[in-house]
Amino acid sequence: MTQTTMTENANSEPTSIDPVRLAEVIAALAADKKASDIVALDLRGVSGFTDVFVVCTGNTDRQVKAIHDAIQQGLKKDHGVLPRRVEGLQEARWILMDYWDVIVHVFTPDTREYYRLEQLWGDVPRLALDPVALGLTSGDDDA
Repeated sequence: MTQTTMTENANSEPTSIDPVRLAEVIAALAADKKASDIVALDLRGVSGFTDVFVVCTGNTDRQVKAIHDAIQQGLKKDHGVLPRRVEGLQEARWILMDYWDVIVHVFTPDTREYYRLEQLWGDVPRLALDPVALGLTSGDDDA
C-alpha cells in the first residue's frame, strides 16, 4: 500500500502520491480551518487497507464540515485528487474520507472521545507533523 491515491476521475486508476506527503498536506489543510489535535498514525506494515490515518477534531459539526470541504477542495485543486469514498457528511460528527493510502477522520470532540481511534491503534507510531508547515506556530520563535 504505498504511493497511490485516486486522481480526479473517481473511476480511473490511482496515481502516484507518497502517502506520508499526502498526510502532511491533509493535516495542513485541516490546520488552515483550525482543526485541533491533528494526529497522523503510521499503519504501514500493520494494515492491508491503508498506510496512514489522519485524525483531527473540529469543535462543532459545522467546523467538521468546513474541515472536510477544505481538504477535499484543496486536494482537488492543488493535486487533482478526489477521495474514493466519503462517509458521515450528513450528520458531520465523524466524517471519513478515503484517499486509498490515507484515510482522514474528522471528528467532533465527543465523537472522537467515544471512538478513541488513537487508543485502538495505540501500538502504531505517529508520524511527525511539522507545526510550522501546519501553521500552528509562526516559525519566528527563537525559544
